[in-house]
Amino acid sequence: MKKALLTLIAITFSGSIMAHDTADKNPITQDGAVTITWKDPTHFRDIKSSGERQSRFQNRLFETLTKNINKLTSNVLKENQTISLEVTNLDLAGDVRPTFSAASNDIRVIKNIYPPRITFSYKVLEGKNEVFKGDEKLSDLAFMDTIHNAMNKPFNYETKLLKNWVNRTLKEQLSQD
Repeated sequence: MKKALLTLIAITFSGSIMAHDTADKNPITQDGAVTITWKDPTHFRDIKSSGERQSRFQNRLFETLTKNINKLTSNVLKENQTISLEVTNLDLAGDVRPTFSAASNDIRVIKNIYPPRITFSYKVLEGKNEVFKGDEKLSDLAFMDTIHNAMNKPFNYETKLLKNWVNRTLKEQLSQD
């Protein structure tokens, strides 16, 4: 009897957690001069959590990448310029695999065959005037072939992908302005 009652409580509790583990349809994150709209992340290729609630992981992912992009663009954008991105797809480096153990956490396996990818459109504004805009579809097939100084920082492969874009594309476009 106790076992059946505990099972019923566990099912009810886990069901209520799942019901409340929803995220915004198009969340927006902002940090400094950067604003990002994450367009329908439920359809992103791979932003699966491996060990925490999906909504919490997704919020942490979006906030971290927004903060990182702000740091990357802080030396590139002029004082009165801002950049807004609309991310339409994101595929984190690696692939989430079940562990089949007593622990409920899955693991993210990082291999060359699972590169980071991101698709987005962007526009740089100076005040309210549009300076330029563009569309990007980035991936880094050699993401594991370089040495990373910050291997244990969250989302470092995705940040490196965006850093390369800022240094190659965005800097060049802003220098022509």
